[in-house]
Amino acid sequence: MALGEMDGAAPEPEDGRSQEPGVATTRSVLESFTESQEVRGLIGNLKGVFGDLVTREMTVEKFLGIMDKYQEQPHLLDRHLEWMMNSLLDIARDKGSPPPLVHLAFKFLYIITKVRGYKLFLPLFPHEVVDLQPVLDLLVDQNPKDSETWETRYMLLLWLSMICLIPFDLARFDGSIISEEGHTRMPTMDRILKIAKCYLVVSDKARDAAAVLVSKFIVRPDVRQKRMADFLDWTLSMLSKSSFQTMEGTVVTNGMLQALAQLFKHGKREDCLPYAATVLECLDNCKLSESNQMVLRKLGMKLVQRLGLTFVKPKVAKWRYQRGCRSLAANLQAQGSVVQNQIIPVAADEAADEEEYDIPGEIENVVEQLLVGLKDKDTIVRWSAAKGIGRITGRLPKELADDVIGSLLDCFSFQETDNAWHGGCLALAELGRRGLLLPSRISDVVPVILKALTYDEKRGACSVGSNVRDAACYVCWAFARAYDPAELIPFINQISSALVITAVFDRDVNCRRAASAAFQENVGRQGTFPHGIDILTAADYFAVGNRVNCYLTISVYIAGFPEYTQPMIDHLVNMKINHWDSVIRELSTKALHNLTPRAPEYMANVVLPRLLPLSVGTDLHSRHGAILACAEITHALCKLAEENNRSVTYYFNEKSLEGLKQIHQELCSRQLYRGLGGELMRPAVCTLIEKLSLSKMPFRGDPIIGGWQWLINDSLRSLPLVSSTARQHIKESAVSALAALCNEYYINEKGEADPALQDELVTQYVSELQNTEEMIRCGFSRALGALPRFLLKGRLQQVLEGLKKVTLISPADVSFAESRRDALIAIAKVCQTVGVKGDGSQEEYVCKDNIAQIYATLLSGVTDYTTDSRGDVGGWVREAAMTSLMEVTLLLAQNEVELINANVCKQIMCWLAQQSAEKIDKFRAHAGSVFLTLLHFDRPPVPHIPHREALERIFPRSEKETLNWNAASEAFPRITQLLGLPAYQYYVLLGLSVSVGGLTETTLRYSAQSLFDYMKKIQHDSSAMERFCETLLKVFEDNLRNDRVSVPLLTMLDQMLANGCYDLFTNQEKFCGLIQFQGDMREKVFFQLFLLLCHPFPVIRKTTASQVYEMLITYSDVVDPAVMDEVMTILSDTNWEAELPVVREKRNCLCDLMKVPKPQLVSKSSA
Repeated sequence: MALGEMDGAAPEPEDGRSQEPGVATTRSVLESFTESQEVRGLIGNLKGVFGDLVTREMTVEKFLGIMDKYQEQPHLLDRHLEWMMNSLLDIARDKGSPPPLVHLAFKFLYIITKVRGYKLFLPLFPHEVVDLQPVLDLLVDQNPKDSETWETRYMLLLWLSMICLIPFDLARFDGSIISEEGHTRMPTMDRILKIAKCYLVVSDKARDAAAVLVSKFIVRPDVRQKRMADFLDWTLSMLSKSSFQTMEGTVVTNGMLQALAQLFKHGKREDCLPYAATVLECLDNCKLSESNQMVLRKLGMKLVQRLGLTFVKPKVAKWRYQRGCRSLAANLQAQGSVVQNQIIPVAADEAADEEEYDIPGEIENVVEQLLVGLKDKDTIVRWSAAKGIGRITGRLPKELADDVIGSLLDCFSFQETDNAWHGGCLALAELGRRGLLLPSRISDVVPVILKALTYDEKRGACSVGSNVRDAACYVCWAFARAYDPAELIPFINQISSALVITAVFDRDVNCRRAASAAFQENVGRQGTFPHGIDILTAADYFAVGNRVNCYLTISVYIAGFPEYTQPMIDHLVNMKINHWDSVIRELSTKALHNLTPRAPEYMANVVLPRLLPLSVGTDLHSRHGAILACAEITHALCKLAEENNRSVTYYFNEKSLEGLKQIHQELCSRQLYRGLGGELMRPAVCTLIEKLSLSKMPFRGDPIIGGWQWLINDSLRSLPLVSSTARQHIKESAVSALAALCNEYYINEKGEADPALQDELVTQYVSELQNTEEMIRCGFSRALGALPRFLLKGRLQQVLEGLKKVTLISPADVSFAESRRDALIAIAKVCQTVGVKGDGSQEEYVCKDNIAQIYATLLSGVTDYTTDSRGDVGGWVREAAMTSLMEVTLLLAQNEVELINANVCKQIMCWLAQQSAEKIDKFRAHAGSVFLTLLHFDRPPVPHIPHREALERIFPRSEKETLNWNAASEAFPRITQLLGLPAYQYYVLLGLSVSVGGLTETTLRYSAQSLFDYMKKIQHDSSAMERFCETLLKVFEDNLRNDRVSVPLLTMLDQMLANGCYDLFTNQEKFCGLIQFQGDMREKVFFQLFLLLCHPFPVIRKTTASQVYEMLITYSDVVDPAVMDEVMTILSDTNWEAELPVVREKRNCLCDLMKVPKPQLVSKSSA
């Protein structure tokens, strides 16, 4: 809730766009302070570690880590606080402790205080008379400006605030004021006051402790008489001189406000009252409400309420409402019946003692400031003001208190901001909690709270109000504890419905959880909520964490209780289908679909007629939500009618059917498919077309069908014109609508299509596949994939040829990766739609005549490595090709297994093995998943898989689901085992080259390690090594001109050489590794390296010289020791980026020294 009533817990993940960020928090429940012995050891070792910076920091971090675990359950430390404090204070008191050790001890003390809070910690400080002087001396020795030791000063001031409570006159500690040197010593009282004043104007946390010290010290009888007036004069003068416009002024103002607030909190009323009016006047003059410093405004609120409490007598209002029965057990035993109201009577003598007294005029000023504070822009200021309203109202006469409540209710007008609504809710909760909101006022308050529970105000692209709804839940929670069930009976249905709606349908997870907690409190305390326990079980704190689950599952269960059905439906129609967030609008319409069976007549007779005008209205969001809602409700009503063996139009009158037909025509005539609004309208109406088609609406032969077909075609043609974010959604909606429309309205009684319509549709779609716009190709490819079988019959070859052309890469459309992806997906869909028949016609079925062409097209997609400014866009094509290959292969395996060619199956498995060894996690995981699906498919098994038995040993069926291909540490150790299988060796090595020679650190590490492990296994098997070398050489030869493979392959070779795998190949860096092999090889390497020393590019010359230098240090035996120093000097001192003639001279000198033939310049022959 707003006030941390509940701790966070991790909800279930949500699907897709419904995912709410930042929802998941974890909480570990501890049972005791289990690290007490470890902490004892850490404190005991402080004397040994304080001198070494590293050890000291490690000790502090360790202690901090232990303590932080108890932030949520600090009470577990209570039994251990005393011995921890005493152990640390013993170090601080020890005269022999060096200052760094003392600071370290106080740092530990501060860490404990931070976890448990200083208020609970204060009484544990030793407060003997003997402690006063040493603590004062320690404080005097501190440097207030030392930023490293502020914890010491903070803890010493807290300690002093406890010591100064000793019940002796401080003058008795002064003895003779004249010191031995003859100077007058400062009295102890003044010393303490000077220290307090000094630290009230610092910028660190010591200021907070100084304020606590002032509140304890000034209220002492002896200090109050002599110093209180002077101290207040000083604080007020500092306040009036300081400006919150400057940094220094802000610090001083903060200190003064803290000191005054603490002083008026802890001081006796009679002592503070004479000064209260003066302080209030000074505070008014400061105009803190104009400050942009949140903390100053909050402190101003604290001080104002403390002054208000000083003005009025501290008495409990006789008129307040007191609920007698506060036992949960008693409420639950009542089993839903109303527990009798038990008002605790006011004692007779107390009533007789009641006296009327004048309320000071300043109270009006105080209450006014607090009411203004409720509208502050920051939550902590509003919360402080709300608590002030609650405290002061409790001391006012009944009539004045009622005036305050009346003024408070003015916060809840729609002219006010969300801040005012939030502050008002917090104040109402405070008043309710304290029994200051009498039952006579509940009828005014409940309507306001019901509005607050659905408060959502649009601001630009988002909205405000989640904090208001959260606070409204807190009010309901507070009311559950404050009032007797009989008082709330008239409002039970309203409150329960509103809380259920918020718990299930609110956009924000914190509001859903707050409403669930408030509902739970009401069920327990009031016992009158309809079906409370049942609903609470379904919509508990954890269940409402998942928004999709709330909308689509929990809501259906709750709507089964008649008290909640209509309010839930009305809320969705009135508040959610016009919501600013499109995700909520779409979820709401799906929820309406699910709720329709709970109230079909209400949906058909009330909701649908209300939605139809909205679906052609002026507001974009309402129009979008209403169209989707019409679609979902219509579909649900038709399904319900069909299940009950009724006509599909049973629930619809003529007006509703006509209204549904008119939606497209109206939008089209008003040109609402254009522009940004069209990005919402097109998919919405496509969804409407799909749902009406699935509902089998009697529109066959109606002109509206042509209009719908036009919209689908136009949406697919308009894809290049819409924003990239909306493109995919429009495409999917149009394709789904097309499939449903064709299946319902384009098929005749014989199950065939009209030849003219079929010819027009297929020819038109196939012709669009060669459009110059990539997105249009995408849309019509997917549209062809969605066509039903009767439209593809006799046109299959034409469709496959058209899609095949889209998958081909030509110079003009090399970057059209998305269209190639969609074409490959469409080919698989078409194959699944038409089915398999081995000896059938290639115009009607997947058969022996066209299967080779289909596989060739799909296999070509696996080799698409196109890259552009977006990165490896070919990956989308490869992913789609792998999926399509799997779908087609499984289709054949289940129907005509003999159509699967052994060579094709080998190609598929080998390509998948290569993709499973590559560097991009997402594509590797997809390839691995497809590979294992084909391997382990058993209905019936896919034939001709090479080395099936070995593969099943490497990838056991039991690990099919658990193997995480995304994790390089799991995938590569498995996939490298395929290097031992001849059929897969080439392809796995090709994939590994890219991974081992890549840049991603984790992929590189695990792939390289797996490869080296395999190499070690075959190190002594000469035939296996020879096969491996030949395969590696073949990979290199095949990809010599392909930088994607050749560059990482050379990097991989370098690593293999560095790891001592064996003797292999090329380039300046790689040559250096080959120098270790004697004879002809060494001479060739030197010659190649010296050639590179005179390369036309300076960077290559410089890099080569550097590599040769490192090589000679590593392999010093390759050069004659007599010339070694001279060679090294030439390599290091020469500027290899200089002009070529200069560099060539130095290079030739090296050749002479190392007895290597000088490379000769070859003159270019004229053409």
